[in-house]
Amino acid sequence: MIIEERENQIVLKEVDDFNPVHIFDCGQCFRWTKENDGSYTGVVKGKILNVSKNGQEIVLDNTNLKDFEDIWYEYFDLARDYSSIKKELAAHDKNLSDAVDFGWGIRILQQDGWEMLISFIISSNNRIPMIQRAINNISERYGQEIGEYKGKTYYSFPTPEQLSKASIEDLRECKTGFRDKYIFNTTKDILENELDIQDFLDMDSATCHKELMKFQGVGAKVSDCIALFGMRKYDSFPVDVWVKRVMQEFYDAEDMSLPKMRKYGMDLFGEKAGFAQQYLFYYVREMEIGK
Repeated sequence: MIIEERENQIVLKEVDDFNPVHIFDCGQCFRWTKENDGSYTGVVKGKILNVSKNGQEIVLDNTNLKDFEDIWYEYFDLARDYSSIKKELAAHDKNLSDAVDFGWGIRILQQDGWEMLISFIISSNNRIPMIQRAINNISERYGQEIGEYKGKTYYSFPTPEQLSKASIEDLRECKTGFRDKYIFNTTKDILENELDIQDFLDMDSATCHKELMKFQGVGAKVSDCIALFGMRKYDSFPVDVWVKRVMQEFYDAEDMSLPKMRKYGMDLFGEKAGFAQQYLFYYVREMEIGK
């Protein structure tokens, strides 16, 4: 990978396994918005970034080399060899090989655990546009204004302290639906019990999964999503309606309960179950397999 700094931009050349469409549309994040020109704009750690693919180049706009080294290199998981991961997964079976080829540019983002906790509580039985709207509403009301990019104002995701200012009624006004009380009580639990989300990063996967499920509104699937996308537990295997179809369609799991299907996926793909899940999820959803 070649890193080139231009005016207010970082350009990545000769970088394989990076496609903004695959990364931002594979269900792992909710604060990246697709622009009319096909680029994506999002907020991470108080920074506004626009990402686009220009031929073989990945263009990171509204940034500099220092922020790339301090934030974006880790956030986009650029130290990881995705080519090797894809090669290993593709050798597992034909269906997974097809999924890897289809979603070749997926990378699992290194997202903030607290933001993932609240975001995936909001995601429960919810559609992506509604999830995004609720998260944006919460950020605008309780986060901090960061600045403007191309005429639009952006806000940081609120800290637990900032979000604690919201009542259940306030959260309902943010269009969170029945999840308002879960967000309220989870925020309260974090602060009253002086929990440090960073501690979850140091837990083994089983402990992390179990501890996350102690928060209201966090079931097995939501816990796995938080663990995978916010806590670096790459052997997690979230099972939603699409992954259920994958397992039934491709892996003879028609008669399995969701907990058994989850364990089966983890056993099947091992320490790379989370990567396999992302390729399979994106493939089956985009191709509408099993509908």
